[in-house]
Amino acid sequence: MDESSFIIGVDLDGVVGDFYGAMRRIASEWLDKPLDALAEEVDYGLDQWGIAEFGGYDKLHRFAVTQRNLFRDMPPIKDAPAVLRKLSMHGIRIRIITHRLFLKYFHKTSITQTVDWLDSYDIPYWDICFMADKGAVGAHVYIDDSPDNVTRLREQGCHTIVFSNSTNRLLPGPRADTWQDVERLVLDAKEEWTTGTLDLFGAAGFRTK
Repeated sequence: MDESSFIIGVDLDGVVGDFYGAMRRIASEWLDKPLDALAEEVDYGLDQWGIAEFGGYDKLHRFAVTQRNLFRDMPPIKDAPAVLRKLSMHGIRIRIITHRLFLKYFHKTSITQTVDWLDSYDIPYWDICFMADKGAVGAHVYIDDSPDNVTRLREQGCHTIVFSNSTNRLLPGPRADTWQDVERLVLDAKEEWTTGTLDLFGAAGFRTK
């Protein structure tokens, strides 16, 4: 890991981009169900929407990306682009880490849409990594919403902020409910890293509760 810059590893779907809101609108069309018939509070696999009998998550995801440009057109989560721009101005290196290539045969589409989306919202980043093992990339702090990813990162000793949504209510903190929370936690952690007061993050509310 580059020790000359403070690095945050940022997940995209459900953290920077409103993945669940966008998927809900696309699923309404795909399932031919009214939008208000689909629960807003969902688990990670979207089982609440009854997608299993239509082919399941993978088929919905493929339709969303290849036919409805999910990764290009989803709206950002409130304040995410602006806060990332502010963090970048503080000299923080933003490393995008996403597992968007988990389905075969449309990797080029996924990568192109992702880069176009980041550029269209002027989201700064130094690196972009498409991979499942996020801990292998290296960052001082990670921000993720997936329960499996957060658990795996923490088991690897990676200091990880949970970005709150309905898929991760049971995970312990540190937790960010908004991007203002992310900004505060990351700047506090950078200050600890800069001054060498770490335990990484013990002094700024980063102890797992």
